[in-house]
Amino acid sequence: MVKHQPLQVYEKQPCLSFITGIYGCRWKRYQRSHDDSSTWECAWFTVLCSSFLLLLFWAYFWLEAHNDYNEFNWSLYNRSGEWRDGTVPIFASTAVGFSYISFLMILALCHISLGQQLNLYWIHKIGVLAALLTTISGVVSINDVWGDEWDIILLSLQSTGPFLHIGALAAVTALGWLVAGQAVRAEKSRFQMMVLLLYVGLLLALYVAPLAISSPCIMDRSTLKPRPEVIGRRGAPMLAPENTLMSFNRALQQGVSSLEADVTVSMDGVPFLMRDHNMRRTTDVSKVFPSRQYVDASLFNWTEIRSLNAGRWFLESDPYWTAQSVTERDRSRIGNQTVCSLVEMLRLAARANRSALLNLRRPPPEHPHHRTWIMDTLWAVQRSGISQKRVRSTVTWTPDTDRGRVRGLQQTTNEKLSLEELKVRGISSLTLHYSQANYRDIQMYMANNVSVTVYPVNEPWLYSLLWCSGVPSVSSDAPQVLRKVPYPIWLMSREAYCFIWIASDLLSIAIVIGIFSIQKWKMSGMQNCNPEQIMLSAVARRPSRDVNVMKEKLIFSDINGGSSADELCLYPENGYASYSHSSH
Repeated sequence: MVKHQPLQVYEKQPCLSFITGIYGCRWKRYQRSHDDSSTWECAWFTVLCSSFLLLLFWAYFWLEAHNDYNEFNWSLYNRSGEWRDGTVPIFASTAVGFSYISFLMILALCHISLGQQLNLYWIHKIGVLAALLTTISGVVSINDVWGDEWDIILLSLQSTGPFLHIGALAAVTALGWLVAGQAVRAEKSRFQMMVLLLYVGLLLALYVAPLAISSPCIMDRSTLKPRPEVIGRRGAPMLAPENTLMSFNRALQQGVSSLEADVTVSMDGVPFLMRDHNMRRTTDVSKVFPSRQYVDASLFNWTEIRSLNAGRWFLESDPYWTAQSVTERDRSRIGNQTVCSLVEMLRLAARANRSALLNLRRPPPEHPHHRTWIMDTLWAVQRSGISQKRVRSTVTWTPDTDRGRVRGLQQTTNEKLSLEELKVRGISSLTLHYSQANYRDIQMYMANNVSVTVYPVNEPWLYSLLWCSGVPSVSSDAPQVLRKVPYPIWLMSREAYCFIWIASDLLSIAIVIGIFSIQKWKMSGMQNCNPEQIMLSAVARRPSRDVNVMKEKLIFSDINGGSSADELCLYPENGYASYSHSSH
């Protein structure tokens, strides 16, 4: 008998080799397997999914927190005493980690789609675990340093919720192809049923999710309030050093309705503008008075304060990443800025016919004007020539008894008080952080003639959201950005939103049903076909040249005599063909 050993002809699969090679370092065909993944690898896939979801949440938080990057850096400065931009390393590491984990997620889903066994390479396991632990430590640290900022997530969902819902619905609907491929398999397992039930539950939750989505921008266009006025918070600190005359001039050029400043009093009774307790961050006090650089700003006299440079720090530290865009002429002007007095700022506001919002800070007990600081401030307001009706004051770090001494000025507060408390204290204006300004409270205050100013508002989405909420004015570090928002970013009637909701749900249902039907049809076709017919049809379709090449390369081994029979077998599922000839 002469026996011809089979010749295996492998088809090149570069795409599959790339997927399994990058994910599990399995570049060779014999290293791959169609067997079910082990429990251990399924556990690592769960860790990968958890890392992806946590990083997605973390990345979303930092994208929305862009409104408060400067506030974050300022909080770090108050803790460490040194100014540095802490958002850069966080944002860079988040971008790298999210890109890496997302890439691994795509490769893992490709494995599932192609029926390949999951086998994450050990280096990737270390990387996934490192990304997960780093993100968890970041969340814990931010909760300690900047815990109040979590409120921006719930607020931002009022703006992004309808669009995130459609995006999530599209992604989960697309995942139906993978779920259906597992669910229609002939052999059933508890894991398959669990995945199917989880998928159906997730789809149902997304179908009814709009019931929990609430946004003031879902409203009738005819009920939209006038555009909120913009207050220059410390001027325009993204364009010039904060609390300087140049900053306030830049804010007026951007069309602000009012100027906001932080006020304290010098040793000789001159009210001046300074946000921090000391002057290390915004002046060159560490060079001029190195032994007093940590001393409270109010413990300097006006002559000493006036001798300090209040502009060069802006060019050196670039707190808003805008210094590079400043012209050479403006850089020269910025480099010569000095600390601004309250009288200078109010005279500028009076000439421009604008109002002022003052955040008053009481000097320390050892200060000679500790008891008369409010009268010093009132005297400066009178000397500036501005109408006292145009000046609002917020007294901070002081008992409520001091507020009653601010006579003639409109009084406001940063506390969220009830209507009864506002009437008792004689306050008709509120200055609230955006996390405290919800739609219902704003409507309640406005209905009772209580004016509301919301701060800080630097992003167009937040400005649009507060516009739809009916807020009359906002305080912003970026008036040049809000000036470019002539209308809310999006505005939609409830009828239109309901139509989009129902239409997207129906479309998703139709696609999911179609996906499961196609997968069921493909599986039933594979189960009902005749393997012999598959091999014959495959041979018939194979080019004659390839068949001749296989015949020429057969290896003969003479075993014994006898009759012969020709056999040609193709195994397309393994990617090779074999031809054998035996004679007896």
